[in-house]
Amino acid sequence: MNRQRAQEIAASPVMADVTCDGVPVYIQHVNEHNETVRVYPLDEPENEQNVPLSSLEEH
Repeated sequence: MNRQRAQEIAASPVMADVTCDGVPVYIQHVNEHNETVRVYPLDEPENEQNVPLSSLEEH
């Protein structure tokens, strides 16, 4: 996923269908400096993690 699209999804009030390694996730924040995003699995909101933008896929 590209940085601009990840930022659009993070800023949008509408939930997008995004996965990280096949797991549905919620994008919290996009770090422009190191091309990572802060996400958490939809079924585990306490499990926040930083992942590379390249690991995200929009369906």
